[in-house]
Amino acid sequence: MTSQRKIIHIDMDCFYAAVEMRDFPEYRNIPLAVGGDGPRSVLSTCNYLARQYGVRSALPASKAKQLCPELVIVHGRMKVYQEVSSKIREIFARYTSLIEPLSLDEAYLDVTHCKHFNGSATLIANDIRLAIFTELQLTASAGIAPIKFLAKIASDLNKPNGQYVITPAQVDGFIDNMPLKKIPGVGKVSAEKLKLSGLTLGRDVKALDEASLIQKFGKLGHSLWHKCHGRDNRAVETTRVRKSVGVERTFADDIHDVKTLNHYMNNKLIPELKLRAEKYLLTRNISKLGVKVKFKDFHQTTKEFKFHQFDELVFKTLLEEGLARGQGKAVRLLGVHIGLGDSIQQEQQQIEFELL
Repeated sequence: MTSQRKIIHIDMDCFYAAVEMRDFPEYRNIPLAVGGDGPRSVLSTCNYLARQYGVRSALPASKAKQLCPELVIVHGRMKVYQEVSSKIREIFARYTSLIEPLSLDEAYLDVTHCKHFNGSATLIANDIRLAIFTELQLTASAGIAPIKFLAKIASDLNKPNGQYVITPAQVDGFIDNMPLKKIPGVGKVSAEKLKLSGLTLGRDVKALDEASLIQKFGKLGHSLWHKCHGRDNRAVETTRVRKSVGVERTFADDIHDVKTLNHYMNNKLIPELKLRAEKYLLTRNISKLGVKVKFKDFHQTTKEFKFHQFDELVFKTLLEEGLARGQGKAVRLLGVHIGLGDSIQQEQQQIEFELL
């Protein structure tokens, strides 16, 4: 049995690139991407004309230029994107106060109790998209469903400038034919593991029992079993709590030497991480330390350790363990992060309770 909530997932179409094309007419009919133009930089996004050449977000700029030599790459204007995003959220607020932003260009909206259009989520979504286009000259796509993860999948099915509806009666049939790789949280590695076990569609998961899925895939198995049975009781969260803070850098040239990497981490990344984390650590505690390593072949790994303060020795150990997974491969990107735990006040209350 699926929930009767009415969830809309709004996803702006190639948001950063769309803002650039809106503000600069000379960009409108050419392949365009937003990102750095250095040899090791990657693209943030690109317009749909560029995508016809195989260009996509997160692609190295050098590779994108090979695929599309006439591609124009412009530097992002984050302040402008943030201002536009605020205006988009003002439009959302006309329809509901239950808004969960996922990033500058996408959000969940719970319109279950919205009175506009006699409560039709389909018409509400269409009106939101029309308001965005009329007022901001940008297009958005929408997915409408009774549960969150299906709304997010649906918003990608009729892009750009379209919407897709999954009614409560259509949930089971939609899930049967839904590729598992479309489910948020199922990445390339997980999708490949599932495929090797003969699991590619929702109906494949529904044919198995939960216990066997958990035994084979752990938390992923538990999550998949529930999602493929149309069970996603997560509410639209109006306040999202930040879970981590991180810093990472892509090197101009691949680095082999462990001492060089460790020196850069200690003298560049960790000090910057401390600065970025400062405002969060006024009220929150550190729950873990982590190191991310991306190798020259673009494979990446992350090592984490539960720890409650900055410690260079712990970061050094995590770096060494991450590098060991690369079996001698050079490093193109290095990152460090901390996990944010409970608030200091909550922890103090817990200590006081235990002392009673």
